[in-house]
Amino acid sequence: MSFPNRNTLWAHAIVEEIARAGISAVCISPGSRSTPLTVAFAEHDDIHVFSHLDERSAAYFALGRARRTGDVTPLVCTSGTAATNFHPAVIEASTARVPLLLLTADRPPELRDSGANQTVDQEKLYGDAVRWYKDLPEPEATDRKLRSLRTDVGRAIGTATGTPSGPVHLNVPFRKPLEPVHVEGDIPDSLSALAATGRTDESPFVRTTAGTMGLGDRDVHRLAEAISVDRGLIVAGPADPPGYDKESLLAFAHASGFPVLADPLSGLRFGGQNRVAPIIGGYDAYVNTDATALWPDPEVVIRFGASPTSKPLRKYLAGTDARQLLVDPAGEWREAEFTATDLISVDPSQFCARLARSIRQPGDPQWRSRWVDADNAHWSCVEQSETFSEGHILNTVVSESPDPATIVVSNSMPVRDLDRYGKPTTTSITALANRGASGIDGVVSTALGAGSATTDHLTLVIGDLAYYHDMNGLLALDRCDVDATIVLINNDGGGIFHMLPIESYDPPFTSQFKTPHGVDFEPTGELYGSPFYRVSNMETFTERYTESITTPGSTIIEVQTDASESHEVRDNLQAETIENVSSIE
Repeated sequence: MSFPNRNTLWAHAIVEEIARAGISAVCISPGSRSTPLTVAFAEHDDIHVFSHLDERSAAYFALGRARRTGDVTPLVCTSGTAATNFHPAVIEASTARVPLLLLTADRPPELRDSGANQTVDQEKLYGDAVRWYKDLPEPEATDRKLRSLRTDVGRAIGTATGTPSGPVHLNVPFRKPLEPVHVEGDIPDSLSALAATGRTDESPFVRTTAGTMGLGDRDVHRLAEAISVDRGLIVAGPADPPGYDKESLLAFAHASGFPVLADPLSGLRFGGQNRVAPIIGGYDAYVNTDATALWPDPEVVIRFGASPTSKPLRKYLAGTDARQLLVDPAGEWREAEFTATDLISVDPSQFCARLARSIRQPGDPQWRSRWVDADNAHWSCVEQSETFSEGHILNTVVSESPDPATIVVSNSMPVRDLDRYGKPTTTSITALANRGASGIDGVVSTALGAGSATTDHLTLVIGDLAYYHDMNGLLALDRCDVDATIVLINNDGGGIFHMLPIESYDPPFTSQFKTPHGVDFEPTGELYGSPFYRVSNMETFTERYTESITTPGSTIIEVQTDASESHEVRDNLQAETIENVSSIE
């Protein structure tokens, strides 16, 4: 293969190594300085290019795709402030362990700190939020430089998918010409085929083989002794991409006899896992309340994944005298109550598989039944409630979703309502949210990125402020050919602030916290080419939602709610649940 100039060769080497690593998609925002990379990606038959006009939306789209698949999604942008717009998604990817590869084009080094147009300091731009950073050398058609380049790309992908996975940043400077024009003498005849085109068998230039951390026999024996108790809990928090090894975790749950308190983002609450082990999903309504005050404490708690979404659960665990084991493959501390007693740096599937074979006897069946009965009491209250509220919207989305389905929920109230109202089901549902940094920016783009990676039906449940933050992300519906049902819960402002003590201080509550906006979102349907429906009762919402999931194309369903009334419904439901759970003998 011949190349017209060194920039074209350099970009080809980067893209070819990415493709040989098995990466099949990239998100690119248009720009001049990134021209060599954009052309190389566009010409590669094995990589699908998702074109995004806005770098922030592009980054969150890539984040959503990588979160759904667990595979690296590269991002390409031009120099200057374009790269800074990646930063919010980079922070989310870092805290949530989502693999990304950032390829930021840059001006030649001598233009830095010179006042040159569209030039900012891009070195270590994302600070500690990336797993690895390298400022690549300027393109040069020499054997050693090209071998080094291919090695760096292989290292970057290996690091992004390592333990813990996360974003990696390669800064890529180019000097003109940026287009694939012929430059006489730019590519020497002496350049080796290995440097120019990579390994002849089309394998990656560098393969990364990651080992898994295991437990020694002595540790297994010690932990089995600790876990062989009557009263134990398994807490499955939000899962890291690509998710838990369900088979090993359920085998551990079955062997121990412990109930599994499954976060809605764990991948364990939905999909029929309750056929194998008790999957508890309604805990948010009754733990750390009068309903559980007289229960005996668990003796041991085994925790997997990130910190649970549920604040009541976190407080309940903090208030027990149980021995708490945090199992984390990266050995990182993800427990902000600081009451855990053990940090176990091991691959969760290894932990579960070995301990499942070593536990002497299962836990007390009465302890397990206590949790199952309490959960049944909660779900009975949910099903008998006929009041229209934001929580019941999430309950309907879960119960009416097709099989399989991907549900993405925004932060603030939607993810909390999914936790309290999302009943365990046999339907195969992948529930996702940006709970790393828990921001409300980029949620539309995250959802559409997740939808681009699967043939599942995609539902996004989002609040009005998060929708406002990322309305331009809706361009990806058509531009990236993604179909979605978007459920827009509009309570005209920051409804979650009703949960805070500041609600009692008005002013400034309404003007500075709830911040009603009065925006009419209906024109976004016409602007982005999707039918837009406005509903205000459960019957109409259910009708529109079931129609949407059976109809090709995208639909936006705005549900008008009252935040304070929905909080009252949540409180009343919890009071009823507590009463029913307390009556269980």
